[in-house]
Amino acid sequence: MTGPYEKAYRRSIDDPNGFWGEAAEAISWYKKWDKVLDDSNKPFYRWFTGAEVNTCYNAVDRHVEAGRGDQAAVIYDSPVTGNTVRTYTYSQLKDEVARFAGALAAQGVGKGDRVIVYMPMVPEALIAMLGCARIGAVHSVVFGGFAAHELAVRINDAQPKVIVSASCGIEVNRVIDYKPLLDGAIEQAQFKPHKTIILQRPQKPATLKPGFDLDWAEVTAAAAPADCVPVAATDPLYILYTSGTTGEPKGVVRDNGGHLVALNWTMKNIYDIDPGEVFWAASDVGWVVGHSYIVYAPLFHGATTIVFEGKPVGTPDAGAFWRVIAQHKVKALFTAPTAFRAIKREDPNAKLMGNYDLSHFKILFLAGERTDPDTLHWAERALDRPVIDHWWQTETGWAIAANCMGLEVLPVKAGSPTKPAPGWDVQVLDEACKEVPRGQIGAICVKLPLPPGSLPTLWNNDERYIKSYLTEFPGYYATADAGYMDEDGYVYIMARTDDVINVAGHRLSTGGMEEVLAQHPDVAECAVVGVADSFKGQLPVGFVVLKSGVTRPHEEIVKEVVQMVRDQIGAVAAFKQAVVVDRLPKTRSGKILRGTIQKIADKEPWKMPATIDDPAILDEIKEALETIGYAEARQ
Repeated sequence: MTGPYEKAYRRSIDDPNGFWGEAAEAISWYKKWDKVLDDSNKPFYRWFTGAEVNTCYNAVDRHVEAGRGDQAAVIYDSPVTGNTVRTYTYSQLKDEVARFAGALAAQGVGKGDRVIVYMPMVPEALIAMLGCARIGAVHSVVFGGFAAHELAVRINDAQPKVIVSASCGIEVNRVIDYKPLLDGAIEQAQFKPHKTIILQRPQKPATLKPGFDLDWAEVTAAAAPADCVPVAATDPLYILYTSGTTGEPKGVVRDNGGHLVALNWTMKNIYDIDPGEVFWAASDVGWVVGHSYIVYAPLFHGATTIVFEGKPVGTPDAGAFWRVIAQHKVKALFTAPTAFRAIKREDPNAKLMGNYDLSHFKILFLAGERTDPDTLHWAERALDRPVIDHWWQTETGWAIAANCMGLEVLPVKAGSPTKPAPGWDVQVLDEACKEVPRGQIGAICVKLPLPPGSLPTLWNNDERYIKSYLTEFPGYYATADAGYMDEDGYVYIMARTDDVINVAGHRLSTGGMEEVLAQHPDVAECAVVGVADSFKGQLPVGFVVLKSGVTRPHEEIVKEVVQMVRDQIGAVAAFKQAVVVDRLPKTRSGKILRGTIQKIADKEPWKMPATIDDPAILDEIKEALETIGYAEARQ
């Protein structure tokens, strides 16, 4: 018998107009669409052409008008500022957003103008984003604390009329002064914004340039509240820059209409959240997860969202997540596997969890990188609740594959984000663009059209959109992920396509080797990269981080993990070298910088990644590689 998931999935593929047209009825429109799916200009598919809508109205105003203005919309929880907790009801959020939108309008910002938001994890970041959406401006959020050069590149591309920032960001043990970074970026940039609006934080107020830098508190106090402005469903809501292979960031565009419909649909159908319930995405507004699931989707759906200014460990300990869940009665948490690996490393037996009442907590969702089976099983044992891996990208805006908990709970298979979500026609292809047999690794692609909420193009660069995503496999979106589908239709993401290494003619997944390393009882987290070898083409090298308190000799552990790979994958893997390191280099969103490690090992020129969490870690990686015979040549 066909279950609810299969029915929804088949309808979404066979009748996308009917499926998404029905989902769109949950949104408030100024004008309904002429077409649900407009395929008149392939490959530039557009959703809900002819419709008019406002994203901010759907996120805020309509809930107030429906009589739910006193419900909590946003809970700000900041252990790094002395355990500050502040709650905004939907009515309060509407007032704050309308006033900030008025402040932007007073500076000449209107429909189609760009605004860069360069902010820490504070509620004002959400207010700025929603304020842009309210008046039809296009926001581009840049992760707070990004280097001046990287910010300058984004200023040149987006050409913002105004930049919204804060005087500082606050980390576990340091305050990051944003204003010098912002000033340096504006100085470097060829395009100059008209004004900046600066949120002064008491931890480190900034010196403002009269006439150019405006004080957030002053301009909002003086502003007249702005009303919502209708925009075309196909008009851009935001630009979010993601790294490009050329070194130039790609500006992923998100539209208003498709984004509204898709994200609102996901809150119940994927995350099983009802209006009024508390949803927490432990991410940052600078990343796509923050856009989709801190700001927009929970508010579209009338849920309560949490803005957390802290870390999974160190604020103050590895029980930080449990404290937030208990204190705010969180129903579902969405975070990266790396957060749970950090918790597991500091508190291997999850003893700190026993200090908190987690009775309201129902589901943990993981995404952002592959969830290794060891981390999945550890979380399942510790929580005794469903732990759901799901897979998506900055470009897609929401899950390509997921266990859709509000539709039908499917069996969990370790290492798989379950099945394609409705709307996503996922296929595994070979180099000739043909489907490979089930169980065989290939390039994971999505047959066009992509569902609503995914990128319609890149900012001011249709040509690069086609070249980056649509050329390699004509008629498909290339995810740049490699993996396979099993006989039950479950998807397995094994590596980025450039992380499938070729060892003496055998195509092997570094992700599969990482799964083996992660099974070792002393290993907290790990990475495997392929390094150049004159004889075999490439050879895998493992990097392992040990759990807190492990005192055994590193040589013993390395010998054991090498043997484990030989036993479970075989001699064909040629896995002979691993090294113990204190930490792995990661982006601020928690992704391991495997490509940079590979360049260091291959002695190729490399640049410091703009998104790196702590540059000093790469020196440690270099030293570790030197101990096993590799070195580097830095640009």
